[in-house]
Amino acid sequence: MTSFIHPSLFFFLGAALLPFIRGKGQSAIRIGLPLLAFLSLLIAPEGNHGILSLGGYELIFGRVDRLSLLFGYIFTFMAVVGMIYSLHVKNEGERIAAFLYIGSALGALFAGDLITLFLFWEIMAFSSVFLIWFGKDPETAVPTHNPKAGPAGFRYLMVHIFGGLLLLGGIVLYAAQGGSIAFATLPKEGLAGWLILLGFLVNAAAPPLHAWLPDAYPEATVTGTIFLATFTTKTAVYVLARGYSGMQILAWWGAIMALYGVSYTLLENNPRRLLSYHIISQVGYMIAGIGIGSELAVNGAVAHAFNNILYKGLLMMGMSAVFYMTGRRKGTELGGLYKDMPITFILYMIAGFSISGFPFFAGFISKAMIISAAAEAHLGGIWLILMAAAAGTFLSTTLKLPYVVFFGEKKVEAKDPPKHMLAAMGLSAAGCILVGVAPGLLYRILPFPVDYHAYTVEHIVQTVQLLLAAAVGFVFLLHKLHPENTVSLDFDYFYRKGAPLFMWLANHPIAKYEQAVTEAYRFVLIEPAKKLASIAWNFDIWVVDGLVNASGWFTLLESRISEIFDVYVVDGTVNGVSTTLDAGARTLRRLQTGAIQNYILAMVLGIVVLAVIFMF
Repeated sequence: MTSFIHPSLFFFLGAALLPFIRGKGQSAIRIGLPLLAFLSLLIAPEGNHGILSLGGYELIFGRVDRLSLLFGYIFTFMAVVGMIYSLHVKNEGERIAAFLYIGSALGALFAGDLITLFLFWEIMAFSSVFLIWFGKDPETAVPTHNPKAGPAGFRYLMVHIFGGLLLLGGIVLYAAQGGSIAFATLPKEGLAGWLILLGFLVNAAAPPLHAWLPDAYPEATVTGTIFLATFTTKTAVYVLARGYSGMQILAWWGAIMALYGVSYTLLENNPRRLLSYHIISQVGYMIAGIGIGSELAVNGAVAHAFNNILYKGLLMMGMSAVFYMTGRRKGTELGGLYKDMPITFILYMIAGFSISGFPFFAGFISKAMIISAAAEAHLGGIWLILMAAAAGTFLSTTLKLPYVVFFGEKKVEAKDPPKHMLAAMGLSAAGCILVGVAPGLLYRILPFPVDYHAYTVEHIVQTVQLLLAAAVGFVFLLHKLHPENTVSLDFDYFYRKGAPLFMWLANHPIAKYEQAVTEAYRFVLIEPAKKLASIAWNFDIWVVDGLVNASGWFTLLESRISEIFDVYVVDGTVNGVSTTLDAGARTLRRLQTGAIQNYILAMVLGIVVLAVIFMF
């Protein structure tokens, strides 16, 4: 049986190796490791792998099934494309951040439990923010400086920390209520279920939790935008499909999201910000399909995620190439580039036709599945909203933006970007066309069996009619659709304007309340505690330590007296007795002559002495 090699390991290994390898070797690593990750998934066996028991919980790092493999294929493929596109990048920090970001997205993708999911979810947030911060001084053919990148990255990080806290709070509460940490269908009711859902929806950029995306993505580096457009929101789509499929409110939420995002694309002046709003709109289609919940709808949602990564990446690469070659960020500063950048223009239009759902391009086969599922579920309102959003997509992305950038008055000199960037764009374009003309290649790897035929006469005629109507509207509204050098207000207006109010609340009523609480705490607890401590300290010094020291001195004196008595009395007496006995013994020894007559004489004298004593 083939063993499973987690695809994220290739990217974490690459992040560790990049600082130590230079030149062509580093280029080989940057392309080779993502390619190996892609190939490893082609032979990955289904099932649970990398199981670790920790604290009574079972952590699963490698849950492999049709859903996770589908996203894994396109994630690793787009990683290869993105690395080819970014071969010119010299910023080592940006390279490492990209590898960590992709690796953590794959870690979340194959997580089989909520704890592992949260771990990689947070790594994904903290690694991706550097792709925005490095946008302060992006590597472009025309040097440029972007002071907005720092604040945008900080706001991005704060929002994702907030989303992570929602997710963590939901997981902890769900586990505390006896729920399993296994990542499967999640509760659609109750506080825990809603906290987890909101944590997912923050990453999905679902209104009103979406403003971080068009705020941050346009400020990222030239290549960072491509990675950002691929992984964060699509990982959110994946977890929603696995945990909340069939939740009816998501169907309406997604439909409104699709129309909301496309509405802002008609107002935007910054091409990459316009495409950022289209990410919101397209993710709306996916969330709507997940909410509808039928097999056709879920298949359509994940197929649309797959295709969106192809064509949205290509759209971002096209506009990032324009930015790279011109250093211009706004539509009002661009125009007339189709002759200078013809290959870029053609490749961009392939992506434009794909996102619009034009026949024989990728978006046609997946967007139709979601819209058809809405019709089958008798959700006429959702069907109508999604059709309107489809027309708006064609109007803004495939007509307005190319007209502004590639046609009209020429305002800047440029040329097609380096060959490696064009090669990456060509790979994505080939994917858009291949999936469009051979949808069976995608259908066979979807999570549920597919009994759907996109290329029916009815569907083709309906699509062409819708797109022609949008084109006619573009012609008549062209003078209204010219970009203006203005700022479009969104929900970020409220937290931007709310910041001064928040700071006032923090510095005045909240600070005063905190000061009052601190004073009360000091008066009631701190000061009495300090006094008690002072009393205890004095008692210890003067009483406890005094008794201990006095006892020590007394013991020392007693031992000294005992020593003197022992030396001069006891030892003196013992020594005197022994000396006397020794002297007596020496004297008596002289009397021991060995002559018996002397002993007899001594006995006689003794008897005489005794007799005299008794007589008197």
